[in-house]
Amino acid sequence: MSLKQFAVIPIIIGVLAFLIQVVDQLLAPMMPPATNVGFSWICFQSWAVYFFSGCTLKGGIKAFISYALGIIVSILIMTMGGAMSPILGFCAVPLAVGIMACAAIFLERNEWTSCIPALFIGAGAFFAFMNYVPGATFGNAAFTIMVYCFIGLLFGFITIFFRSKYEEKVKSGK
Repeated sequence: MSLKQFAVIPIIIGVLAFLIQVVDQLLAPMMPPATNVGFSWICFQSWAVYFFSGCTLKGGIKAFISYALGIIVSILIMTMGGAMSPILGFCAVPLAVGIMACAAIFLERNEWTSCIPALFIGAGAFFAFMNYVPGATFGNAAFTIMVYCFIGLLFGFITIFFRSKYEEKVKSGK
């Protein structure tokens, strides 16, 4: 593939990145919590997750499930850490993280919950949301993250779809 032919691929990705920002700016005012400034960063994370999940619809579904499991694990960590804090103080949250991280790895034994990197990225997104978004609750954080996760995974699917079609066209010489 020549440089001129290849140049179409970064343009496609640039257009998709532009569209994520447009979707975010339109969607943000409707998403909880109120007065948020948008969460396109979650889309970009999950867009990348689609690629390391195999660039397939099945991989995307597994990533979506694992993102949700990351949120559940995070809620359990925060709940457990909070409950143990009066007893263990400083060590409560690190102990909760250690216990839940250990338990989460067992999820890789099931085909549909085996995308552990997506679980950790989903957990990280949830912790970031809870710590830095004013008015965040477990419910509104989980809902908003999963909506934006879906958008990012969808854009990963669209990227592969358009890139594959374009590369086939170039290869066939049409």
